[in-house]
Amino acid sequence: MASPGSKKLTGLVAATFTPLTPEGEINLPMIGPYIDFLLEKQGVRNVFVNGTTGEGMSFSVEERKRLAEEWCRRGKGKLEQVIVHVGCMSLKDSQDLASHAAEVGADGIAVIAPSFFKPSDADALRQFLQEVAASAQGLPFYYYHIPALTGVNLRARDVVEGIEKCIPSFHGLKFSGQDLLDFGQCVSYSQPHWSLLYGMDEQLLAALALGANGAVGSTYNYLGSKVNSLLSAFDKGELSQARNLQFQVQDVLSHAVKQGFDVAVNKQLMSEVSGLALGPPRLPLKPCPHPRVLSIAQKVQQVL
Repeated sequence: MASPGSKKLTGLVAATFTPLTPEGEINLPMIGPYIDFLLEKQGVRNVFVNGTTGEGMSFSVEERKRLAEEWCRRGKGKLEQVIVHVGCMSLKDSQDLASHAAEVGADGIAVIAPSFFKPSDADALRQFLQEVAASAQGLPFYYYHIPALTGVNLRARDVVEGIEKCIPSFHGLKFSGQDLLDFGQCVSYSQPHWSLLYGMDEQLLAALALGANGAVGSTYNYLGSKVNSLLSAFDKGELSQARNLQFQVQDVLSHAVKQGFDVAVNKQLMSEVSGLALGPPRLPLKPCPHPRVLSIAQKVQQVL
């Protein structure tokens, strides 16, 4: 388990897909080979489990616990950090998952804003986050900001205002939004031990220029090696090279969006590119026709 003084989370973090059997049940034995693929083929050493890409909100609390436990168990001694998303509509369920994540050795937890009954202001959201964080035994805590899916359009900068007063274990945020003004304001306000992780893969370079410490994204499952090169180029001041690499990622995503790109398509794409049998999505998401996935996979192969 990580402590408040644990290593700062930086670099790429793969937002992992959840392996399912053809019948739609969680497929735990696939997690070991999945981790090996990330390490050996992509150079990605951190994972974000049970988030949007992992369809976390579509799984029961018990299923999410089993997944978190297996990722932590299989990742021990291999992965640098396993961050477990524990957000739910129910405060009690979130607290239950947070406590469990601490027990099974997660390196941190993240929480999304509730999206049915929405917090009315930043203070209400902070109170919700505080109650969840308090159940995690001081585990590093990250706020997961994704307004396009939650419909909670509070500025992340307002949410993190004074947040360490109520959440001493706060370590940063996953910012999955287009608003670079808000993100930049979060960076300028942040403390040295915070990790500001950007979540829009197609414009990572802009976020790096603003001071992002790393990135959490679904495409890093299969484009991780390419984006690691982007990070390296940026760190060396080779901005022309970094731009070219970002443009290549944008070309893939632009093509994917034209084909119709959602979590279900993305999951099938990962199976196609990696050779891992990750199974179908869970309803209400539906599998897509194989030719569509193949078209995107061919575009991915062109940039690798």
